Amino acid sequence: MPLLKRLALIFVVLFVVAVLYLLLFPVPITPAAWTPPSAPTLTGVYAANNRLASTQRLFLGDGRNPEDIALDSEGRIFAGFEDGRIIQLQPDGTKPVVFANTQGRPLGMVFDQSGNLIVADAIKGLLSIDKTGAIRILSTEVDGSTVGCLNDLDIAADGTVYFTQASNKYPMSQFSYDILEHQPNGRLLAYDPKTHITRAVLNAIHFANGVAVSPDQSFVLVVETGMYRVLRVWLTGPKQGHSEVFIDNLPGFPDGILSNGKDKFWLALVTPRDGLLDTKLLPSPFLRKVVVRLPKFLQPAPKRYSFVLGLSTEGKVIDNLQNGAPDCFAEISNVVERNGSLYFGSIGESTVGKYSLK
Repeated sequence: MPLLKRLALIFVVLFVVAVLYLLLFPVPITPAAWTPPSAPTLTGVYAANNRLASTQRLFLGDGRNPEDIALDSEGRIFAGFEDGRIIQLQPDGTKPVVFANTQGRPLGMVFDQSGNLIVADAIKGLLSIDKTGAIRILSTEVDGSTVGCLNDLDIAADGTVYFTQASNKYPMSQFSYDILEHQPNGRLLAYDPKTHITRAVLNAIHFANGVAVSPDQSFVLVVETGMYRVLRVWLTGPKQGHSEVFIDNLPGFPDGILSNGKDKFWLALVTPRDGLLDTKLLPSPFLRKVVVRLPKFLQPAPKRYSFVLGLSTEGKVIDNLQNGAPDCFAEISNVVERNGSLYFGSIGESTVGKYSLK
């Protein structure tokens, strides 16, 4: 057989094998069809702007993806890296040092009234870290079952820790599988520091993410990333225990949420909505299986964009901060307000962002 014919045959065989792989190779996800509502345009309350162009970058050292940050009573800044380290910065953003290492993946972080750093670690569970950096495990199970893939948290005035399990099926390292599957694998949990018991507050959430207790303690918010919305669970009053939609059909993928302690919730949108995902992939389980079979570099990736919304206690958009420049502080995942500034965590940077509201 001539060389050219032999090469052509090899090419055809490889092509057929590749097509069969993309169409038939087993995948771990069992996707559910969903056609989301059309994404809001970046007009009106979501009007595109460059207000976040002045965001500063605070150097953390040699780590990556400081997804969540917290500030202590002295104004020091703490950020959790993907390698398990929690880095401490001075209030002016200098002198990075390792505060602790969970040996896991620290995500949600909030200081309690005693000055302990409470951490939702995606691998190790719900942790408490004292001022010396000593780590204590608070919770790793609910109703006798081990929970993993913890994501974010907030602490109520009575000490109850509300935290999310993003997925009961996939580890955080495979979070994209959960998004592509679009099944309600997540839930909101609550840890009681008096009884040391963890209970489920709300089940069947499509990738449970950020958590925020309202300033008056009457409700807790939980971000449902897979549905582009935020849910509210009432803690007191005639609706106690009832859940409802707080804000729906957001223009981006919502991540962390936190109250400023007064009249506003800051919500981080990691990236604007992806038209391909909305219009082609989410309605088609088959296409999503094909995407999972693709090499990572060919799969959809977040757009570099800065996007933060301020929400009223009634779920109305009252502030809109954006920046779409190539050098923007991208993929903001967490927002903390302190003394006239916002501090940003990110899943796409190696620094902490700081933005002055003044």
